[in-house]
Amino acid sequence: MTDSVLQKTIFLRAKPETVWAYLTEPERLAEWFHKPQRTLAKGQKLEMYGTTSGDLLIWGEVREARAPEYLEYTFTVKPMGDAVSVVKWTLTPIAGGTRLSLLHEGLPQTAEAFGLILALDNGWDEHFGKMRTAMHETVDA
Repeated sequence: MTDSVLQKTIFLRAKPETVWAYLTEPERLAEWFHKPQRTLAKGQKLEMYGTTSGDLLIWGEVREARAPEYLEYTFTVKPMGDAVSVVKWTLTPIAGGTRLSLLHEGLPQTAEAFGLILALDNGWDEHFGKMRTAMHETVDA
């Protein structure tokens, strides 16, 4: 993989099984991310569609799905061209909820691609905020 890696960790007031549902089930994914046509499972195509446009936005393949602890899939979006990155989710039970970690690796390293990395970085932050809201999570300021 490359040196261009996005790493993020959030804490959620939900059991890993609930967080898992938000990472894999179409109706839950549509609440905070994009909607697939079927539940994410190992060996299946990954196809995420815009919740309002219905356009195919993200595609790849689910490489691993070990409920409720680890999910991995390849990830491509149109601005990446033929490049394929990998998204890895790790769910760790903690007192009071779940620590959810994201590792998005294999991103392009060129200076020209830096704008894409910034957009993905910002996008993940926005999606995490939507996930918290979808789970009725409150964040103290």
